[in-house]
Amino acid sequence: MSGMNAFTIFSAGRMRIPGGERAFDALEWKKHPAFDGVELKHLVTGEQTGGAFSFHLVRIAPGKAIGLHIHDTQLETHEVIAGRGMCLNDGTEIQYDAGTVSFFPAGVPHEVRAGAEGLSLFAKFFPALC
Repeated sequence: MSGMNAFTIFSAGRMRIPGGERAFDALEWKKHPAFDGVELKHLVTGEQTGGAFSFHLVRIAPGKAIGLHIHDTQLETHEVIAGRGMCLNDGTEIQYDAGTVSFFPAGVPHEVRAGAEGLSLFAKFFPALC
């Protein structure tokens, strides 16, 4: 199975929790408010978790980036689902390939750049980002 097929399968998945189920393909992609070429699908929001956490699918177009930024209060994790790229995590470059997992404690500067084929991530925030 190719990486993009894995992302297609994942993005059509479901969140199954006691008392309900949420189909990911029923949720719309939203343009990132600050970074061109970046789209988000909010799988679970803070409104649904009492602010405890939020989960998001992230698509970064080829050659585009989520620029250098900091989350003052959130621990963030990335699971690379498809594509290739690079992450700058607290000044250290990390190669991003399908299967890579990384995390950023609150207050750590980081950025993510997609390679020539783009990059797809499953991002989680504790407490919720939105």
